[in-house]
Amino acid sequence: MPRGPTSLTKGFVYRTAATRRKAFSVKKDGKFYAGDDVKPKPKPRPQNPTALRSKITPGTVLILLASRFRGKRVVFLKQLESGLLLVSGPYAVNGVPLRRVNQAYVIATSTKIDVSGVDVSDVGDAMFKREKRGYVKGEDGFFAKQGPTEPSEERKAKQEAVDAALVTAIDGVEMLKSYLQARFTLSKGDRPQEMVF
Repeated sequence: MPRGPTSLTKGFVYRTAATRRKAFSVKKDGKFYAGDDVKPKPKPRPQNPTALRSKITPGTVLILLASRFRGKRVVFLKQLESGLLLVSGPYAVNGVPLRRVNQAYVIATSTKIDVSGVDVSDVGDAMFKREKRGYVKGEDGFFAKQGPTEPSEERKAKQEAVDAALVTAIDGVEMLKSYLQARFTLSKGDRPQEMVF
């Protein structure tokens, strides 16, 4: 038998005061409260391969619309795993090295070159990854002048091999070398929407 009389509260019978306190105890949250409403993190979307435009095929001459080489004509070699386009001027003709470009910033022309003799099977996105530079702490590191990064020896050798194969294919077509060397420009009165490339 419990000691003392029972108490009636809101239709419930509590035998002791301890039972009543336990029934009405509020669960305490942690001491940390977020300043703003925390939104749930979105689920990562699957990375689908970028679809290549039908007009862009290996050997197509493209016109660059962005970067420091804008207006230059380059030769498309292949599409990389990241979806970017691997192009080359070639460097020996118009100074454009092996580069990755987004297909949204190129114009595909009707000019094509036979690139069956160009081997770029071993060229991937990892080839264009820059090496991390060491950071020196303190005043010396803050005022230290860092020169421009130079391409690796592997990349230089690959550039020479690609240039040799491309130049051989370009020399076989009349006026193609001067066409690649000429920069694409627009003058007053030109209507690019009516041009046929």
